[in-house]
Amino acid sequence: MIPRIGRAHQISQQVTQYLTILKEKGFSGDLTTSYAERLSMATDNSIYQLLPQAVVYPRSNSDVQILAKLASDKQFHSLSFTPRGGGTGTNGQALTEGIVVDMSRYMQKILQIDIAQKWVRVEAGVIKDQLNQFLAPYGYFFSPELSTSNRATLGGMINTDASGQGSLVYGKTSNHVLSIKAVLLGGEVLETYPMPVESAECISQQQSTIGRIYRTVYQHCRQQRQLILTKFPHLNRFLTGYDLRHVFDDNMTQFDLTRILTGSEGTLAFITEAKLNITPLPKVRRLVNIKYDSFDSALRNAPFMLAAKALSVETVDAKILSLARQDIIWHSVSKLVNDDDAKKISALNIVEFSGDNEEKINQQLTNLCTQLDKLILAGNSGILGYQICHQLADIERIYTMRKKAVGLLANTKGLAKPIPFVEDTCVPPEHLADYITEFRALLDRNNLAYGMFGHVDAGVLHVRPVMDMCDPQQEVLMKQISDQIAQLTLKYGGLLWGEHGKGFRSSYGPQFFGDQLYQILCQIKTAFDPLNQLNPGKICSSLNVALPLKPIDAVKRGTYDRIIPINIRQTFESVMACNGNGLCFNFDVNSPMCPSMKISQQRIHSPKGRATLMREWLRLQVKQGVNLKLFTEDMNNYKLPWPQKITRLYHTLRAKCGQYDFSHEVKEAMAGCLACKACSTQCPVKIDVPTFRAKFLALYYSRYLRPISDYIVANIELTLPLMAKWPRWFNFILQQRWIQILSHKVIGLTDLPQLSTPSLQQQLVKHAALSLSLQQLESLPQKARSQFVFIVQDPFTSYYDAKVVADFIYLIERLGYRPILLPFSANGKALHIKGYLSRFAKTAQKTADFLNRLAKLSIPMVGIDPALVLCYRDEYSQILGNKRGDFEVKLVNEWLITVLAPKTVSKLTTEKWYLLGHCTEISLLADSVQQWIKIFAQFGCQLINVNVGCCGMAGTYGHEVKHLTNSKGIYALSWGNRLQKLPKKRCLATGYSCRSQVKRMENETIKHPLQALLEIIK
Repeated sequence: MIPRIGRAHQISQQVTQYLTILKEKGFSGDLTTSYAERLSMATDNSIYQLLPQAVVYPRSNSDVQILAKLASDKQFHSLSFTPRGGGTGTNGQALTEGIVVDMSRYMQKILQIDIAQKWVRVEAGVIKDQLNQFLAPYGYFFSPELSTSNRATLGGMINTDASGQGSLVYGKTSNHVLSIKAVLLGGEVLETYPMPVESAECISQQQSTIGRIYRTVYQHCRQQRQLILTKFPHLNRFLTGYDLRHVFDDNMTQFDLTRILTGSEGTLAFITEAKLNITPLPKVRRLVNIKYDSFDSALRNAPFMLAAKALSVETVDAKILSLARQDIIWHSVSKLVNDDDAKKISALNIVEFSGDNEEKINQQLTNLCTQLDKLILAGNSGILGYQICHQLADIERIYTMRKKAVGLLANTKGLAKPIPFVEDTCVPPEHLADYITEFRALLDRNNLAYGMFGHVDAGVLHVRPVMDMCDPQQEVLMKQISDQIAQLTLKYGGLLWGEHGKGFRSSYGPQFFGDQLYQILCQIKTAFDPLNQLNPGKICSSLNVALPLKPIDAVKRGTYDRIIPINIRQTFESVMACNGNGLCFNFDVNSPMCPSMKISQQRIHSPKGRATLMREWLRLQVKQGVNLKLFTEDMNNYKLPWPQKITRLYHTLRAKCGQYDFSHEVKEAMAGCLACKACSTQCPVKIDVPTFRAKFLALYYSRYLRPISDYIVANIELTLPLMAKWPRWFNFILQQRWIQILSHKVIGLTDLPQLSTPSLQQQLVKHAALSLSLQQLESLPQKARSQFVFIVQDPFTSYYDAKVVADFIYLIERLGYRPILLPFSANGKALHIKGYLSRFAKTAQKTADFLNRLAKLSIPMVGIDPALVLCYRDEYSQILGNKRGDFEVKLVNEWLITVLAPKTVSKLTTEKWYLLGHCTEISLLADSVQQWIKIFAQFGCQLINVNVGCCGMAGTYGHEVKHLTNSKGIYALSWGNRLQKLPKKRCLATGYSCRSQVKRMENETIKHPLQALLEIIK
């Protein structure tokens, strides 16, 4: 029996009192001390873990003023506050044991744009790609680039002074911040912008908090100007937090406090708004992918490419390329790097030219290619070849692969993973190859593998040694290597913090700043934050309350994970693999990744959040002495003993009376998952939430009773064949108001679909081609059997959308083949979704045995619904292993693409069809949409792919009362917006759930693509 897990971490009385008064003061945002939400804020994209006491989500600048003013009250001086954005930091910048102030949930407004003056004003929670999506129609973009651009907030970018690809031309975030609105402790609003030094002097004379801040920064930075200029290397990336060098301009006529706040990591103030300059989109872009025989060759070739005046030179090593080949991303880029040569390629330099003068760009490109040809001919450069990308779509695909490199590294097999702790050092580009040679030698001496990628044009390489942080000895080694790399970086005239900020590496600050300049940092911190309440332990400490800086060897995720036995870690491998890269926070509503996160705006409803909760749940189970061996080794055959079945009622009643169990918080997070499977491929480390959710639910319901709706869903494949014998009668019953009320109020199901009338059997009653027996087929020669096609039924299409199945039969006949409708055999996906693992295993084995017998006939088996067909490949393989057999059920498009004779159509029809993809299908089958496009083209028809996210139905999810609002909201995010602009009669969807959701929301029926093909052929 899985026990109840009590409150593992109590909230301090002072925090509770602060939150109570905060709400009384008029704070309009959200407040939470739930263990689940605090855990979701305990990690970022680093190796560290700190559990906050509470999380607050302000809705506006006024909310931030209220919380900052209350924080300065004497009774709360011991509390600390840490601003947080997208949580993509690699050094623990936003991790705290105090109160997290999350700007990303609500402060997402783009406030103002002035195209004539080329600026935009935004709130701190606006995501970088969100802003660029807004700016694109105006012909502009916010140019500082970074790999996490689809989930990194601008507030976070400003706080870490983020930069990445193209920084030689576009600079860092601080180069594009015109002004900042920030809230100081005490609630005062500070607005910074460039001003004449005379104005700064005047402000510094004021006897106020703002006057004190100006006075401190102005005096110290002016007095130590020469030391500041000579101390730091003149690097493109310069220095993050605090930028003493650029407070004054080169002529000492302008003063800008903004440069102190950019890169301050939330240690000085709460940045709530920013005015940013924007850059015209380049009219011409060209990309050259240069392939090398070694990583060293790629690095030593970088200065040559810099001389070609490229916008950027990005590099990836063989490890990244190898991992990319195993990922869904490779499907989109393989032709752009000539995958035929992939095994020889050990590194790739990605060189971009961009601008408005096409003739100039093409000439630069030609010059580079001419030089490359000479080097290849000479034969000693290590260059294997190169390919040019002229199309914007191809360029974006290459960069998407490059951006995914961070997450891909964590997909390395085994317990040891490439981890960030020395991964954004910066040295002068001319020293980069020699520096990396020593860097690699240090790692080699310690027998450590590693992955590398980065910006060779700026002298920044992301090096991630492969280590197991669950191993205490490796944890000690990590600290030793970190210390040695700090010294090596100094040796080559570089900096330890190239672009990802300081965070837990702040303790190296005095080495790089020197005592005199480091004291200036402390003076500035004291002026802004006298009592060290803002993100303490990062960058430096206030002189008034000197606290130690967070050490590089602080508490890590591995510190907690090592408590979980290795066999359980292996059983829940995808849970443990999460490295916090946060790609599941992708803001793009047309991306399939995690619809529950998009609609709820809650981190616990994301793959990362669910993996975090599951890790903690496993840890707490072990800590309480629970032996999970039975469940982890033989969960599929586990039967709940009768005494436990009885005690489940007792525990359920106790829970309803308010008894706390952390398991309930985990269950709520799992319940929000739509089981779309996007995370299993879109996530770089393949965090497969539906798989580990099924295991959790099986364990959870060994203690608590299931809701009635679970039993109905679990038995749907047993009841539907019976109901389909009298569809009109059952539809009449289901339409009765008292039944609908009962279903809604008691069972928790709503908008129940109607059975097909006439039923599939009634539609095909005279169809003689379906009457051949298995024995008759076995007696036929192979050549004769090649004309047949087996149709594998699924419960939803066959019983709720039977016309699609009938139309498929007619389409098969039109194409010259003979269809055979197989007897219905339960698929079991609904059982898996609800965590009935033992029943699912039996159902899967029974159906697998049936399909394996048919597979011996070598007759293709084709199913219609993507979610059910892909279940045969995914969930069946996971739960049955070798017992699954080798049967194959194809989707309609997979079969059609093999049987249609290739032909070239000179001209496609002007009328277009529009395909809205099924989220599971496009996630698991990267080629699916292109197959449909090719199929339609063979019939002379133009099929347009419409990028959409999840429709929000996802099987039974959209019919459950508790999910109804979110289901409709998810539909409105993507599908609803797209369909409003398209002719619905020409819109197509492969998924039954998708068509069902459209019918519910639009009161219109859209076709399956096969039905459109049948119409075209007719």
